[in-house]
Amino acid sequence: MTTDNQDGFSTRAVHKGRGFAGTTGAVMPPVFMTSTFEKDNPDGFDYTRSGNPNFRLVEEAIASLEGAQFATCFASGVSAITAVLSCLKSGDLVLAEENIYGCTYRLLERVFNKFGLVARYCDLSQPANWEEIRRQKPAVVWLESPTNPLLKILDIAGISAVAAEVGATVVVDNTFASPYLQRPLELGATMSLSSTTKYVNGHSDCLGGIVATNDTAWHKRMLFAQKALGLQPSPFDAWLTTRGQRTLALRMERHCANALELARWLETRRGVRMVRYPFLPSHPQHELARRQMKAGSGILIAEFDCSTEKALEFCRKLRLFTLAESLGGVESLVCHPPTMTHAQVPAEVRRKVGIGDGLIRFSVGIEDVADLRRDIDQALTEVIG
Repeated sequence: MTTDNQDGFSTRAVHKGRGFAGTTGAVMPPVFMTSTFEKDNPDGFDYTRSGNPNFRLVEEAIASLEGAQFATCFASGVSAITAVLSCLKSGDLVLAEENIYGCTYRLLERVFNKFGLVARYCDLSQPANWEEIRRQKPAVVWLESPTNPLLKILDIAGISAVAAEVGATVVVDNTFASPYLQRPLELGATMSLSSTTKYVNGHSDCLGGIVATNDTAWHKRMLFAQKALGLQPSPFDAWLTTRGQRTLALRMERHCANALELARWLETRRGVRMVRYPFLPSHPQHELARRQMKAGSGILIAEFDCSTEKALEFCRKLRLFTLAESLGGVESLVCHPPTMTHAQVPAEVRRKVGIGDGLIRFSVGIEDVADLRRDIDQALTEVIG
């Protein structure tokens, strides 16, 4: 099945990534659980570490959704980040948004720093700080939008224009938005990176990562990293991701609707200091979010007037929100960033960027929103009042 470039997002999501059915006419592609291939086969496969039909299908599908010419799949989001950073050299500078994913921070500070890669951080949600790009001339500008966990919205087009002045590569971690809500390449970024474990797959049953780009040189580097560093996914995980992305639009619409309703309600709830959600008028970058994103995604954060101990007690009182790492699945999850996703970030750094002890991150699923609201309300009432 082929699609036309004029086909809509959902049409491409359903029909891209179908192939290798042979003479069977299978509507869903098989899983190619093989480590090696006969030499000189017509499709050019040789060894699964350097390519597999399931890799090719998921790459084709997500490239289409990202509006990219190329995409390369990896074993996880962290594998995708590793692939990009491994292409830099000793002495190169990565200028990153100060509120980045804890594992990205850990890779920069505790892994690649040992090999001479330099990372510096600043608040890139403030246009006044974009001058640091011109001044420091980094090899890479590393962005997340929305950021994890504070949901800051960065002006991808504005930052990319400044980065282009000094020849800097712009990488956007698009995990929280997904290509349904935001396409960084169309806004000027060099690469759009995602943990497909989250929204793209959407079912919390596999790991995966993707790097999409229109830059031929970076695409070649990604293919090299996938093979040389052994960063490839399993064929089955690639198959699950291809299956999951077919319903991305439908799922994201429900995630976004539920999260917005809960965010509006939480703003009125006693004991809640602050609520952040990109499509709330109270969000500091609300207007930018509405220009840059189709909707606000399924993540919201709330800061409660409580200690770490009370915050964790609240999380454990929830019935429908499971206290767990990750996000983006059909089921609702809750996370306490200071002790979970950002526990590896030094406490003083967490406090500086605004990750307080009472901060809670909700990954809002596709359940009935009235049930989710009642669940949060009973836990808040019991723990905080």
